[in-house]
Amino acid sequence: MISPITRATGAALLALCMTASGGLAQVSTNRVAANTDWSVFVEDSPKECWGVTAPKETVNTKDGQSVSVRRGDILLFVTYRPGVAEGEVSFTGGYPFATGSTVGLDIGGTTFDLFTEGEWAWSGSKEDDAKIVAALKNGASAILTARSGRGTQTKDTFSLLGVSAALDEAAKRCAQ
Repeated sequence: MISPITRATGAALLALCMTASGGLAQVSTNRVAANTDWSVFVEDSPKECWGVTAPKETVNTKDGQSVSVRRGDILLFVTYRPGVAEGEVSFTGGYPFATGSTVGLDIGGTTFDLFTEGEWAWSGSKEDDAKIVAALKNGASAILTARSGRGTQTKDTFSLLGVSAALDEAAKRCAQ
């Protein structure tokens, strides 16, 4: 699966963004909109648009105790590619997920499981993506809970303020 990757500093996204395409990465500085807590990026070759946000709160625990851990970028994406993806949900937790684990996604009490590979997690189908996007647009926050390959439990809370405007913008920019 192909998903965009960006850099975040705290809750603020940097204007520098990268997209992964077949294992190759290209730099993108094409942030075209910022809608409260969400930003929209667009790439033209190949055409790809995405809304992205960084967490407002992150909690890391091991054996029930809070721990300080070093994590890379922690980002929640919804990506659009003409004829390929119409709202693909993905998450990067900033570390390799435990092999065979899933990431729990809770949006206002509606829960979903995201499947993991390396540092990325995705929904299981286009139908699940559509359900998640609808929940995101109707929710106030999204909580993603995961387990690293080292056994650390993570809980990342994302604001959904501005998500509808951002996703509508991304979808419009990548409409065929």
